[in-house]
Amino acid sequence: MVRLVLSDDLKRSRGTVFFRAIFSLPFLIWLAVWAIGAACVAFVNWFATLFEGKSPAPLHTFLARFIRYSTQVYAFMNLAAEPLPAFDGKGGYPVDVAIDPPGRQNRWTVGFRLVLVLPALLIAGVLVGSGSFLDSFRSSGGGFLSALALAAIFAWFYAMFRGRMPRGLRDLIAYALAYGAQTWAYLLLLTDRYPSSDPLTVIGPLPTRSDPVRMEVTDELRRSRLTVFFRLALAVPHLVWLSLWGVVALLVAIVNWFATLFTGTSPSWAHRFLAMYVRYQLHVGAFLYLVGNPFPGFVGGPGTYPVELHVAERERQNRWTVGFRLVLAVPALLLAGIFAQLLLVVAVLGWFAALFTGRMPLGLRNAGAYALRYLAQANAYLLLLTGAYPYSGPCLERA
Repeated sequence: MVRLVLSDDLKRSRGTVFFRAIFSLPFLIWLAVWAIGAACVAFVNWFATLFEGKSPAPLHTFLARFIRYSTQVYAFMNLAAEPLPAFDGKGGYPVDVAIDPPGRQNRWTVGFRLVLVLPALLIAGVLVGSGSFLDSFRSSGGGFLSALALAAIFAWFYAMFRGRMPRGLRDLIAYALAYGAQTWAYLLLLTDRYPSSDPLTVIGPLPTRSDPVRMEVTDELRRSRLTVFFRLALAVPHLVWLSLWGVVALLVAIVNWFATLFTGTSPSWAHRFLAMYVRYQLHVGAFLYLVGNPFPGFVGGPGTYPVELHVAERERQNRWTVGFRLVLAVPALLLAGIFAQLLLVVAVLGWFAALFTGRMPLGLRNAGAYALRYLAQANAYLLLLTGAYPYSGPCLERA
C-alpha cells in the first residue's frame, strides 16, 4: 500500500518561494541521475517479481526510496512543502510517502503491468503531467498544463503576497502527488494495489467546509449497461436544451452584473434563475459523465437529482470584486479547464468499467464529483451567485 503523509503547516518564506525553481535544480539533477539507476533496477525487479511472485527486498527498498525522493522533490518545487528535501529519499519530510514492505503479487498482473497501468497513466497525465510547473514550457509547444503545474503557478503568486500556501491549492497539489506516487509504485511493482483516484481518501484528513455553493452526492454506484452504452445519445436532448438555456442565462447574467454592481446584491429573480441554470448544468454533467445514473429533469429544480447542487440565498457582495469579476475569475476558469479534462478522462474510463461490471468505480465517481463541484463553483462565482472563490482542494461537505 502507498500512502501520502502530510504534516505541512502552509507557512512559506517569500525568499525561498521567489527562488524556488533555482533551489530545485540540484535536486532535479540528482533525481535525473537516480532515475537512470531506477530504470535498470526496475527492469531486474520485473523479472524477479515475475518468477518469484514478490519483489526482492533490496530492489523494493531502492525503488521505494526513489519514489519517496521524487515526491519530496516535486513537493518542494511545486510549493507543497517548505524545507529543502534530503538527497537520500528517507522519510520525515512534510510531504512524504509511506510504502509497505514487499508482499505477494499476482504473476499475471505483473506480466501485463505495462498494459494494466495505462488507464492510471491517463489520469496521472492530467493531474501530474511532467511533474512540475516547469511543464508550462511543454504546454507552449501544443500540450496542456497539468493540475499540479497550474496550481503551483497560482500558489507562487499567492505565497509571494501572503507568505502562506492556500489550503485548497496545497491539497490539490498533494492529491496530484499522491496519485503520481501510487501510479509509479504500481508500475515499478512495489505494490499490487491499483492507484486510487478517490480524492476523499488519498491525502488523509480533509477539511470540512460549508461553502455557499456545495454539492451533495447520494447516488449509488450501480449503472445500467444499456443506458451507459447510449449515454451520449441520451444526453443530446439535454445538451440542446442547455445550449438554448445558456443564451438566456447570458442575458440574465449581464443584467445581474449591472444590478449587483450598483446595489451590492443580486436581484432575487436573477439569483433564482441563474442558480437553477448552474444546478441544471451540474445535473446534465453528472449524467453525461457517469457520475450520476438517473436521467435528469429539464428544469434544474433543487432536490431532483442524486448529484445535487445547493446554492445559498443571495448575499451582499463587494462591488469592487463584482466590477472586476471577469478578471478575478480567470485563474478559476483556467483551473476549471484542468478539471474538465479530468472529468473527461474519468468518464471514458468509467464508461468501459461500468459497461463491463455494471458499476461505476468509487474512485472514478468521486474524482468526477470533485471535478463537477469545482466547475459548478467556478460558474457560480462568474455569474455572481456568490462572492466566495471556488475551493480547489478535496474536502468534506457540511450540510
